[in-house]
Amino acid sequence: MVWAGVLLHPARPWDMHPVDADDPAAPHPDPWPSVGVIVPARNERLLIGGTLHGLTAQDYPGPLRIVVVDDRSGDGTADVARAAAAGSPRPVDVVSGQALPDGWVGKVWAMQQGVRHLARDGAPPPEWILLTDADIRHTPDSLRLLVGDAVHRGVALNSRMARLRCRSVAERLLIPPFVLFFFLLYPLRWANRAGSRLASAAGGCILVRSDALEAGDGLQAVRGALIDDLALARRVKRHGGGATRLALSRDRVRSERAYDDLGSVWHMVRRCAFTQLNRSWLVLIGVLVVMLLMFAGPPVALVAGVAGVTTGGGLWAGVALAIGALAWAAMAVASGPVTREFGLGPAWRMALPVSGLIYGAMTLDSALRGPRGGGWR
Repeated sequence: MVWAGVLLHPARPWDMHPVDADDPAAPHPDPWPSVGVIVPARNERLLIGGTLHGLTAQDYPGPLRIVVVDDRSGDGTADVARAAAAGSPRPVDVVSGQALPDGWVGKVWAMQQGVRHLARDGAPPPEWILLTDADIRHTPDSLRLLVGDAVHRGVALNSRMARLRCRSVAERLLIPPFVLFFFLLYPLRWANRAGSRLASAAGGCILVRSDALEAGDGLQAVRGALIDDLALARRVKRHGGGATRLALSRDRVRSERAYDDLGSVWHMVRRCAFTQLNRSWLVLIGVLVVMLLMFAGPPVALVAGVAGVTTGGGLWAGVALAIGALAWAAMAVASGPVTREFGLGPAWRMALPVSGLIYGAMTLDSALRGPRGGGWR
């Protein structure tokens, strides 16, 4: 019944839409608005160079300024950023981050310093601000298409879920389900509706109109949010006076962050899973029960049914066999679009029970141990 509900959900969250590559070409704004790009970075020397090369190569026709906020990195991130920006056709400022104030999360504080830098010396702020991570690679047309789409649709926030890396065994097992679960939690067709209370964004690439950001009290309003992208989208939608939009990026926005083993994905999920449940133990218990039912139920029922049928178990063995087989088949259908999106074969669909149970264990660990060692705070 649970998997039937997933497949019959009116928003069809499992089909991985909308996708940016499917968007029709938007008319060009006249004139093109000014854009400020903010890249918060902490210990990203291996990735920041590629990110800046992509940003400085943008074919955006309007005014564009890039700010990298180095949040007290200990690995020479700022030096790599300055070297990558040398000779750039676009202005790039590398700002040294200040100490973290009480009540702020590190990444949000870095972004706040970037916003302040764009408006230094009384300069008018850019009309749009792009918040993008230090591991994100943008194709040369990424910003132009993102801004054109935002202006054409009249949204206050336009976000792209970066295409995550999916090469190692751990990534193939866990990254497609991670994207599927996000879509199930935040059905994008509903989140993108102007009148819906649901709002969603992906922190790797968020384009927000400056006046809408300020109308929602800016980043100050989400200063302590560990899941800052979703908090910002909700704030802009409810207080910034505009709709928000999130779409999956097929190629234009890509993450180069590697998750080569189970532990690296585990740390990422542990950092925010319990926060996602509003740190409620009651909600956690309910979620874990549902996850056990969804992911352990089908294989257990199937194995029990097969064992019962082979030993003459009668009607109930046949029922268990049918329920297990149908549920696992429905699971495979629901995970089909996301596995195809990542170029994986049909066999990976059948591994979803394993992936789901691992995510359940991560969620429990997030509640028991919290975000220690799980990421930038």
